[in-house]
Amino acid sequence: MYNIYKLKNGLRVVTEYIDHVNSISVGVMVQNGSRNEDLNQNGISHFIEHMFFKGTEKRSSKDIVQQIENVGGQINAYTSKEATCYYIKALNTHLDLSIEILSDMIINSKFDDEEIEKEQGVVIEEINMSEDAPEDVLDNNQAKAIFGDNPLSYPILGSIENIKSFNSKNIKEFVKSHYNPLNSVISVCGKFDEKELMKTLEEHFGSWEGDKNYVPKYETPILLTESKYTNKQIEQLHINLALKGLPYAHEKAYSLVLLNNVFGGGASSILFQKVREELGLCYTIYSYGQPYLGVGINSIYTGVSKQSAEKALSVISKELKNFAEKGISKELIEINKEKIKANYILGLESTSSRMFSNAKNMLLQNKVKTQEEVIKRINNINSDDINYVLDTCFKPGIISSAYVGQDIEYEKLNNIIEPNIKAYDTSNKEVISRV
Repeated sequence: MYNIYKLKNGLRVVTEYIDHVNSISVGVMVQNGSRNEDLNQNGISHFIEHMFFKGTEKRSSKDIVQQIENVGGQINAYTSKEATCYYIKALNTHLDLSIEILSDMIINSKFDDEEIEKEQGVVIEEINMSEDAPEDVLDNNQAKAIFGDNPLSYPILGSIENIKSFNSKNIKEFVKSHYNPLNSVISVCGKFDEKELMKTLEEHFGSWEGDKNYVPKYETPILLTESKYTNKQIEQLHINLALKGLPYAHEKAYSLVLLNNVFGGGASSILFQKVREELGLCYTIYSYGQPYLGVGINSIYTGVSKQSAEKALSVISKELKNFAEKGISKELIEINKEKIKANYILGLESTSSRMFSNAKNMLLQNKVKTQEEVIKRINNINSDDINYVLDTCFKPGIISSAYVGQDIEYEKLNNIIEPNIKAYDTSNKEVISRV
């Protein structure tokens, strides 16, 4: 059962009561991520996520985590392109403690210069670790190739140069302007007393202010037909091919999920069966959507040997064209409705996953999608919906590409999939070719 209301300061609250569990998941989700930054600020949202754990007026950084872990709970956070979330999962008997600690972090964090300096070292090592991971480099390359200079292309971790520039003053200014009750949501899921919960939330979060004039706004980017390559001394060539997608909460979103499920969503998918099982060209291959507010992309990922790259891309390109032109049968539509309903339901088996889902829906759409509503939308997918998504997302083909590997002739690879893609080498930041 869902309940939605606002605190006196305008902070939205969404709760879901589940009688058969003895746990509680509480999250504070803020509509702020790397998409809310300018180039000089890039990385500050993620850095601030770290700093909220570094001490308040009444708790040290150790106290924050220890007080939750001492009662068997878990506390963590994440930053994405469009949101940051701070959350706790614990026994429902520790709900008040969970809410009080989250409010203390959000409202009373000190952002001490000494702690900032220490955390700069931590985040710089996180950036170094990410740059050693080819999949992370690939994701950043893909974002830059297709989104260009739009903030959606900015890496969530930011740059080492930017991290070194952050101080107490600019962090406090950013938090004051970007963290406020009107662009945030508290999500609670599990077993609780609703009246006591409302009272506790008002007591601990009612004093939260921030700049109430700030409203997150985004420019919708133009999808670019470019390519990015990073030369890295690794065994595999990592490839990401981008297609047009659908924006977050699009009415045909579940039709795209269904089509990705058929094309590259599992071991029985077209790409997996053809490229891995039949030809043995790779270990991993899949397709997936990346929806954002106002814009979306669809991607195909695989990792192959340098020697197999041309063959793999030829097969992927051929299978994509066949899939876009022929579509899928009504029988396959019905089979895959059941698959995505099962994936959806199984994905909501824990209080934390339901808490995240409710928070994101409330934050970005100002409403909650019930399980019944989602199942109904999936059941209602028809051939017209499928054809719309095929025409919109798959038939235009591959519009940009990203590569990470050792000494790759990526211009040659681009000509296999799409001769009009412009190629760049991120190693020297120069334009390599304009076909």
